[in-house]
Order: sequence, then C-alpha cells, then structure tokens
Amino acid sequence: MIYLFAGDDVTTRHKAYEKFIANATDGVETFFIGRNDFDKVQIESLYSGAGLFFAKCNVVFTQVLEREDATEFILEKLEAMAKSANDFIFLESKLKKSILDAFKKNRAELNIYDLSKDKKEKFDNFLLANAFGNRDKVNLWIYFRQAMDRGVGMEELVGVLFWKSKDMILKKNLSKFSMQELQDFSSKISYMLPESRSDGFDDEARFEQFLLEAF
Repeated sequence: MIYLFAGDDVTTRHKAYEKFIANATDGVETFFIGRNDFDKVQIESLYSGAGLFFAKCNVVFTQVLEREDATEFILEKLEAMAKSANDFIFLESKLKKSILDAFKKNRAELNIYDLSKDKKEKFDNFLLANAFGNRDKVNLWIYFRQAMDRGVGMEELVGVLFWKSKDMILKKNLSKFSMQELQDFSSKISYMLPESRSDGFDDEARFEQFLLEAF
C-alpha cells in the first residue's frame, strides 16, 4: 500500500502524518529515507520482497520528490510498490498534478492538505534581498526558512538575490560589500541550481549552505 501526505498547509499536513506514522510504525520494522540518503538499490530491495528478519516493513520517504532524479525513479516504481507486501509512506510538499495523478493511478491513499486562498500569505521576496544588501546573515537565513515554509520556489529566491547583487554592482553600492564580493556572489548564484541538480544534490540544502557561507 502507498500513502501520500502532501500540500502547502505544513502544520496540518505534519499533524496528520505524525498521527498516522505513530500507529503505522508501532511494532513494525521501519526504514526512513530522506532527500540526501536516497539509494535506488536499497529501495528496489524494499519493494521486491520480505527481508531476512521481517515479514513486512514500512518505508517512509521524506521530501524525496523534491529531487528530479528521485521523482523519475519513484514514479517508475509506484506500480511495484503498490503490489508489494510492504507499505510505502511519502511526506512531501505541494506536488504537481501529474505526480498526484500517478499516485492516484496506483491506488495510493492521498492525504492532501492545501491552504485555502484566503489563508495563503504571499512571502515578500525583497525581505531576503534587503537582508543580503545589509549583509545581515541572521535575517537572511530566517527569511530563507520562512520562504521555504510558505512554498516559495527556489528559482524565485535565486532570481531576486541575483537581481539584488547586480543592482548593487550597477549602482556601485559598496557600503557593505566590495565590488569583487558582489561579482563573485552574482556569478556563483547564477549557476548554483543547475550545478546542484546536475550533481544530484538537494536544492534546498545546497542553497541554504550557499547563503550561510556567502559572507
């Protein structure tokens, strides 16, 4: 059986997932697989049959569908997971309709928690840009985490920081940074996401590390 917990209502989604997982993992061998320890060989072994020391197990995936290579692999294996004696549980953010349709096609139990339009707060990306311009590392990280919690796309955040660094270069705003620092920042951030995805790394973790090491 496949269970999916997804959506941009983070609080409600996590409460439902935690209630479910507390019961589902009670007395059952459970494997937790995150974005950064995604192993195709291990996963194939978990849906292909029973283990040496257990008749049935649970496999809990956390945010693995944020990686393009992992998403492609999982979607190809959903049918096999659905037929497996083991249970597969996914905890994800908001997903594309095509991905939800693939889970639905394979008879997954869908638990989708989306914020209603009147509850969604649009994040002000310029808070992030201004924190960078002020060389304020603490608030830069805080606003980044707030943006992630509200489901802001990584490309959107990269774009506003690239614009801010270029704007400071053009205006020769060097009160907080040297020209070289700004040029290095704009150069690195422009190819960070493509490079991260090419190497198979987690976008969010790479971007967070980049911000913490930016200055």
